[in-house]
Amino acid sequence: MKRMPRWLFYGMLVGLLACSKPVDKPVNLTEERVGDTVITSAPPAYNWIPITHPVKVKNYFSFIDSCVRHWDTLLPYSLTEYALVQANPWLIDSLAVADYYRQQERGVFVRDQKEWEVLHVGDSLWIPDSNWVAINQFQQALTWLDINIPAFTIQILREDSVLYSFPARVGRNEKKYLAMAGRTVDLRTQTGIGTITRVDRNPTFINPSNNHRYTETRRDDGKVTQLPLIPWLEPTLNGTRYGQLIHPTTNQNTLGRAYSNGCIGVAEASAWYLYYYAPIGTRIIVRYDLKAVNSAGDSIRLRNIYPGFEKRPPVSIPPIPIAAADWQAHPHLHACGAACIGVWDGEFKGK
Repeated sequence: MKRMPRWLFYGMLVGLLACSKPVDKPVNLTEERVGDTVITSAPPAYNWIPITHPVKVKNYFSFIDSCVRHWDTLLPYSLTEYALVQANPWLIDSLAVADYYRQQERGVFVRDQKEWEVLHVGDSLWIPDSNWVAINQFQQALTWLDINIPAFTIQILREDSVLYSFPARVGRNEKKYLAMAGRTVDLRTQTGIGTITRVDRNPTFINPSNNHRYTETRRDDGKVTQLPLIPWLEPTLNGTRYGQLIHPTTNQNTLGRAYSNGCIGVAEASAWYLYYYAPIGTRIIVRYDLKAVNSAGDSIRLRNIYPGFEKRPPVSIPPIPIAAADWQAHPHLHACGAACIGVWDGEFKGK
């Protein structure tokens, strides 16, 4: 039997020490004495990261960052947080299930979401191989966000297929003085095309009306909880940063309404999927389309919540150039292989 190279063994060992635990917890290793030498070992798992201690939301990012930093230096290809988590989609579900209202339906009161246990002892994370990562990178280039303001929806699409669709809230149809801006602001959510240009994994909650920071929130049921630790996204539309963030709301009853100061609010659970499928650079379209199709397949006209917006020029997602080199290097990325080199605009075009 071929022996494992020594460099690989020690790489595995350091990897387990670096990322299979929260930063403030020790790992119990097995020690065996052979003569005057003490051999320290950990469970062999080159393709898996074993979870040896509970990981809570409050230290989740420290944990996942340590994993990515370590394995990215060992692997002969780049490994990102997004690739690692998308390769383990159950982890997004585990983060999403801490949603206050999901747990409320189960009769569980979550006062502080940061104390929620995301990873449990005995769990493990699969380390994706180079082929999986290459395919994932290409698929991410075809992933975009679609927000239709009067439909109160935000969708994650890959090519023209909807991966996820979430209810949202949008800005109110009014103008208001916001202390944070220092001026009177049009609260309507603005339309346009652009990209996600900023992600805040540890946001500070500030009331834009009075510019005061707050750490607690009153839920729809009247109970007070700590604010959740969930990332926020900021898009740039038409070259302008309007300050209309995509972030979770702690009041689920406001979804499907023009309620915010201009931001696009989603449920806590939805925000985790948006974070992991829309990293910086992801294309986004915010449109105002009154024509829609209901669940029965019937054409309907939505309520005009911003009179005048319907006269604005329609916006559409820009095409994605697909480089010939990408297809030749990775012919397995699509069934049609190199023959599909072209421009993505709703369908693959052949040569």
